Amino acid sequence: MARAPHSPNSGDDLPGVPARRAALRLLDAVLRRGDPLDQAAPPVLRAIERGDDRALALAIAQEALRWLPDLDRLIDGATRQILPEDAKARSVLRLMLAQALRLGLPPHAVIATGLPLLVGGPRRLAHGVFSAVLRGDGLPASPTLPAAAQERWSTAWPSRVEAIAAGLAVPPPLDLALRDAARTAEWAERLGGISLAPGHVRLARGGAIESLEGFAEGAWWVQDLAASVPARLLGPGEGRRVLDLCAAPGGKTMQLAAAGWQVTALDKSARRLERLHENVARVGLSVDIVTADAMQWRPSELFDAVLIDAPCSATGTCRRHPDVLHRLIDQSSLEDLQRGLLERASGAIRADGRLVYAVCSLEPGEGEAQAAWVKALGPVPITADQLPAGLAPTPEGWFRSDPGMLAEHGGIDGFFAAMWGK
Repeated sequence: MARAPHSPNSGDDLPGVPARRAALRLLDAVLRRGDPLDQAAPPVLRAIERGDDRALALAIAQEALRWLPDLDRLIDGATRQILPEDAKARSVLRLMLAQALRLGLPPHAVIATGLPLLVGGPRRLAHGVFSAVLRGDGLPASPTLPAAAQERWSTAWPSRVEAIAAGLAVPPPLDLALRDAARTAEWAERLGGISLAPGHVRLARGGAIESLEGFAEGAWWVQDLAASVPARLLGPGEGRRVLDLCAAPGGKTMQLAAAGWQVTALDKSARRLERLHENVARVGLSVDIVTADAMQWRPSELFDAVLIDAPCSATGTCRRHPDVLHRLIDQSSLEDLQRGLLERASGAIRADGRLVYAVCSLEPGEGEAQAAWVKALGPVPITADQLPAGLAPTPEGWFRSDPGMLAEHGGIDGFFAAMWGK
């Protein structure tokens, strides 16, 4: 098929414009179609040759989503007639302001690469609004949560909602989980990071992960500190058998294998299990990987432990994935699935076994309510010595974190975990 002639007014010939156009498409994918950003990004960014341009496009979209209500407030305050919510000019202005106010890019560069996105549109209006906003007071210290999240979390966590919002202000640092926890101090020194728990190193953001020392040899993998807690609760494996349900992409699987467990990692997504295969091979760990639906699969024998990293709304990851704040979530269906997984898992452990349930969610219906529902097993309270320094179990003996915790060290994802035994 013959290609359409290139428009001299499209702006695509200007350096930087393709990255901004990609960011605009990503914003549209999230806000109009409801796509997760990590699913929308690969096909959109594939056409951009330079890795730094791909990273920039993603960063622009993420910052626009992180500060969306505040960016819209600034835009509306600089226009006589409010732009429609789905107007292209509003989306372009969101991206332009995110670059200037959050990424610190020079205004002239933002204008030169942003206005070409409005071919045939209100460029003069966009230029005027952008300039007027930059003369104003700018963004608040913390992002304003979208109305739906603000309403839910003000009810669920009235004493924490301001801290949660503050925890979203900047992208999080980089957390690494070590294959050999005994070398924590060594790797923290070699990588120039800090450690908040055995087997953990935290680094400042920036640079390609693949270029960091230890990546090629499989000494570590990327995993938020909160996400490492559920596997920590099971302790050393000492050759015992554990079932990791909904295991891909494999962070907890690798934790368990590194701790000496014989791991069966089960997930129904063959595509996601490809990543698990790659991750396990890179770090040199042995895992039995099964492609199956956890609601259908029956083990041939019982396990010493089961870990459920259940499918959930993922709202606890909003500081690294701000798109979750803007997507509609069918929470009732997720809660039904979570209870089904708990029922299945409770029948897969030995008489002296342990069951750990975890979700990366800030929604009590996916965490606390599910834990309170379990009656077939006896609760095993989580203790402070099982958690990273600075975190404490709830009065019920559960683990609950949110993005406002450990703020002095760069924060932590929102997570819930509980444990039971027969």
